Amino acid sequence: MLAADKIEKRIENTPLKIGRYEFTSRLFVGTGKYPSMEIMKDALEASGAEVVTVAVRRVKISETTSLLDYIDTRRYKILPNTAGCYSAEEAIRTARLAREAGMSDMIKLEVLGDEKTLLPDPVETLKATETLVKEGFTVLVYTSDDPIIARKLEDAGATSVMPAGAPIGSGQGILNKNNIRIILESAKVPVIVDAGVGTASDVSLAMELGCEGVLLNTGIALAKDPVCMAKAMRLACEAGRLAFLSGRIPKRLYAKASSPEKDF
Repeated sequence: MLAADKIEKRIENTPLKIGRYEFTSRLFVGTGKYPSMEIMKDALEASGAEVVTVAVRRVKISETTSLLDYIDTRRYKILPNTAGCYSAEEAIRTARLAREAGMSDMIKLEVLGDEKTLLPDPVETLKATETLVKEGFTVLVYTSDDPIIARKLEDAGATSVMPAGAPIGSGQGILNKNNIRIILESAKVPVIVDAGVGTASDVSLAMELGCEGVLLNTGIALAKDPVCMAKAMRLACEAGRLAFLSGRIPKRLYAKASSPEKDF
């Protein structure tokens, strides 16, 4: 068996574990901002994602046609999120609504600080995490790239910490690799980069750093060709994971010959 085949087999044999759930794909994809529902469906398929995140506020449960009607729940695990919530109380109420509606007990927790930056409110986020964990939710929590906050959220029982690579929807990629590295050093739960991803190289970088996964929406949905970009993101996620497991060569200031200095 070739070395590359052995590495791929390792990936297959080590699924992403989040609480009691396991997934093969490490790319999580959102459902907002697409030009149409049909394009969204095609992009989800091209992404290879197993987890699809849905803003609870966008789901009109009482209406005849809902966003969920366009998502094959036999194929995808729905990850409801509390996008648009600005207090712990609001986010907790939204999470409870999602569970009562039968969407999932796995929740992506977002508690935002303000409408301009869409950065998380660390105090309210921690408060909501503590409550939802006590109520039996599997909490994946959106946070800043502050290692101290990430550690406190893990201590509070979060099953995954999800530091932002950059502000939501900005497409700037990972702005602070060092903070992500520090979070990875101490985290005992999966670290999933969430927000700010603009293109495939951003996904690859996150995975090469050692992140367990990437969650994105805008980078695919607002691309000129969302379906093609979704495929690019999938391949980048796989390539980044392979590169991380392979172990890159060290960076050097000076050249080092690739050919042997002496004959064998």
